[in-house]
Amino acid sequence: MIGETMLLSVVVTLICILVGYPVAYFMVRHAGGKLYNLIIFLLIAPLLTPIIMRTFGWQVLLARRGLVNEWLQSLDLISKPLALLNSPVAVVLGLVHVLAPFMILSIASVLAGIDRRLEESARMLGAGKGMSFLKITLPLSMDGLGTGAILVFMLANGSFVTLLLLGGGSLQTLPLLIYQQFNTTRDLPFAAAMSNALLLIAFICLFFQLRLIRRKGV
Repeated sequence: MIGETMLLSVVVTLICILVGYPVAYFMVRHAGGKLYNLIIFLLIAPLLTPIIMRTFGWQVLLARRGLVNEWLQSLDLISKPLALLNSPVAVVLGLVHVLAPFMILSIASVLAGIDRRLEESARMLGAGKGMSFLKITLPLSMDGLGTGAILVFMLANGSFVTLLLLGGGSLQTLPLLIYQQFNTTRDLPFAAAMSNALLLIAFICLFFQLRLIRRKGV
C-alpha cells in the first residue's frame, strides 16, 4: 500500500514537472501583459472549483461513451471504446489536472526573479540558448522546482476523492485503505496505524521543504 501510494505520487509529480516547467517558462519569459493575466486566470480559476466537480468532469470525459472515446472513434484511431475510466490512467490525469497549477505557480514565481542579464551574458560569451538554459536558468530555478515537487508530492500522497471516483479500485493507496478500514471493516487500530504512516510521510515532506527554505535564505 505504501509503495503504491509513493509510486503514484512520484509519477504525478514527474508529469507535473514535465507539463508545468514549459508553461511557467512561457508565461514568465514570452507571455505579454494580457496573455500573462489570462494564463494566471486559467491557473487560478480551477482552484476555485471544488475537486469533486472537476473529478466528475473527468468521469464525463473518460466514460465509454464520453468525449474522449467519441473523439478517438471519429478519427478512426480506435474501433471500440477504451476502458479509460476506473483505471490508473484516469487517476493520474485527474491528479495532474488538480495539482499542475501548484507546480506552475511555484516555478513561475522563481523564474520571474531570475535576472535575464545573466542569460544574456552567457550568450555573449558564446553559449547558445539551450546551453544558457541548462547552465543558468535551470539551476537558478531549482528552488521553485523543488518547492513545487514537494507540494505536489505531498498533496498527491494524501489525495482521496480523485482516487475514489476515478480509480474504481484499480489503485489501493493509503487514503483509500484508511477510508475502507474506518467504514467497512471497522479495524480502527489498523486504520490509525496507516494514518500515522501517512502523517509521517507528510512530516518528511515538510522537513525537506524547511531545509529548502533555509538553504534559500542563506
